[in-house]
Amino acid sequence: MDLNLSDEQRLLRESAERFVAESYDADHRRKMANDPRGFSPEVWKQFAGLGWLALPIPEEFDGLGGGTVEIGILMEAFGRGLVSEPYVATIVLGAGLVERCGSTAQKQARLPKVADGTLKLALAHSERAARFDLAKVATTASRTAQGWRLAGSKIAVLDGHAADEIIVSARIDAHRIGLFLVPAKTPGVAISDHERLGGGRACNIELSDVNLPEDALLGDGSDALPAIEWATDRAMAALGAEAVGIMQVLLDTTLEYTKIRKQFGRPLSANQVIRHRLADMAMQVDEARSMALRAALKVDGEPVERARAASGAKAKIGKCARFVGEQSIQLHGGMGVTEELEVGAYFKRLVAFDTLFGGSAHHFGRHAQLGRAKLPA
Repeated sequence: MDLNLSDEQRLLRESAERFVAESYDADHRRKMANDPRGFSPEVWKQFAGLGWLALPIPEEFDGLGGGTVEIGILMEAFGRGLVSEPYVATIVLGAGLVERCGSTAQKQARLPKVADGTLKLALAHSERAARFDLAKVATTASRTAQGWRLAGSKIAVLDGHAADEIIVSARIDAHRIGLFLVPAKTPGVAISDHERLGGGRACNIELSDVNLPEDALLGDGSDALPAIEWATDRAMAALGAEAVGIMQVLLDTTLEYTKIRKQFGRPLSANQVIRHRLADMAMQVDEARSMALRAALKVDGEPVERARAASGAKAKIGKCARFVGEQSIQLHGGMGVTEELEVGAYFKRLVAFDTLFGGSAHHFGRHAQLGRAKLPA
């Protein structure tokens, strides 16, 4: 298998890294942290102009037809700048589910708008009692004379406060979970947003007798759980690539700091023990990058293989990220947790990554369970 980037992929990486380096400095990140939206609508328009929002959308819906590897390239660059725009929520989760489950009319009505930046989406699936079990959905969808009525609550909805339309999962019956397209301003939808650790925002959503038309159901009404699992694995691959970008910045920053910080008249990097720790950090970054790429390559594969690759990457990258983050903080000393340096901000985003969609322990267990399922009887 040729794992070298194509010319187009190299150009994408170079343009993304250049844009992030020029647009995302410490002042911009602090400004976004104090902005109630958590991101810049002007930057979102720039994403659209650069074709990044259209990147994974099929060409027949005004997209570029890119794949998960291209998303990973973009997300790694986003990690370098701690980008807070709702790319995962709108493009990876929202547009991905519309493209996979929606009818032709539903796709045509939404995907071109996503590509040009005029429509933002979010997925509301997690619930308090689920504990990262994607099959546990207590929110209900019942038939009415006009269509559907939703009732329930959702938590940790990534960038749900900024979404124009929210894709809500609800149980139709004992055997089926449906996905419903809910405009954010629909009566009965109550959104309370909050900051996310490391930048960006999330929200909790209360659904109180939310009445929807018949065509609010995404697709043909078949069980949406397999699609939700696919979208979640796709998001974990993307977030893994973002974590790799963050880890690379911490490694580079720490390496540079140990060259200029002196103790007893010598730079820290002259100490053999420090060199060993930096080498361990570099090895962890490379391992994480390999796992993120493997997860991206397996996203469209056989479900069990895809899920094992995603959970394996989530668990391994989570451990690598914590190691790199902790080493970076320690090697910077007290400076590592001050506002003067951004090491702490990058570390916070890595801590948030480890908890999104389940921590390392959860995904080690999922990986092992799926492995047993593949064993011959």
